[in-house]
Amino acid sequence: MKKLHLAYTLGLLLASASASAISIGGGVGKEFSYVGVATEASGFAINGNYAHHENNGNTAGLGLGFNIPLGPVTATVGGRAVYLNPKEDKNGYALAAGGGLKWPVTSSISLFGDYYYSPDSLSSGVKDYQEASAGASWAIFRPISLEGGYRYIALNGKNDKSNKMIADGAYVGVSARF
Repeated sequence: MKKLHLAYTLGLLLASASASAISIGGGVGKEFSYVGVATEASGFAINGNYAHHENNGNTAGLGLGFNIPLGPVTATVGGRAVYLNPKEDKNGYALAAGGGLKWPVTSSISLFGDYYYSPDSLSSGVKDYQEASAGASWAIFRPISLEGGYRYIALNGKNDKSNKMIADGAYVGVSARF
């Protein structure tokens, strides 16, 4: 019965995503890379991402949020379930809450930022989880955009274990919006 409810819920999420604008993209920074997919229309939104650091491990997340248009700005509030796979430490998870803003400055240039946080009580294998990004995108031609900014993903260790930075620095990327 649980599998039927899960299949039904996933089907509803995918159906809502098919009616929305979808963005698929990726990027690279010093020692890290990422890929992601997200819906961008107003209302319910889903997103997924994967980040990899050459020396510190990986994270993979699936999120659910709500996009709220506030004049020209779109605000997103929501949460994310994140699988944590740090190198040389135990795997874990984090249930992070957060949100973001996207502001189209012109028809081809947008500014964006987001932040998600999971405290110790909603994390396993880490003391806390933090993810943030800020940057700008330039739509060079529809549907392709170039993106640049700063990305930060930190797995802060428990019991004096080492902290793992999956991403911490400038990045460049490309995305396609459909």
